[in-house]
Amino acid sequence: MPRIRTSRSKRPPEGFDAIEPTLLEFQDMMRQAENTPSKKTKSEALAPIFRIHHQRSRYVYDLYYKREAISTELYEWLLKQNYADANLIAKWKKPGYEKLCCLKCIQTSESKFGSTCICRVPKAKLGKDTHVECVHCGCHGCASGS
Repeated sequence: MPRIRTSRSKRPPEGFDAIEPTLLEFQDMMRQAENTPSKKTKSEALAPIFRIHHQRSRYVYDLYYKREAISTELYEWLLKQNYADANLIAKWKKPGYEKLCCLKCIQTSESKFGSTCICRVPKAKLGKDTHVECVHCGCHGCASGS
């Protein structure tokens, strides 16, 4: 969740006002997902939150690395204010993790068998008719080779 601006907080860098409406949309979507009552399991209820978190981080990542539309100062400020996940973005920069959905999918401690999540297996190795869904975040496959 992004930090709340107070009178003591530093003003956002130049260019923030151009991307602020999109970030506010993500914040509203996140608030709505958090407040939606769910009768599902805990992991199924958290899936929309993980998805929105991924989308918001990917938006900031694309602005800085792909489109080069924001400055380094603004990018670092966004990371510091928790508008994007710095650890997830660091993984996206490494080969093989370009499509990673969340950090839980690569943590071996989160798995029953001490390996990564099933969504990290390329679809070509699973078969055509196999339906894969992550138990942590609900993604349908985030392997770069898919």
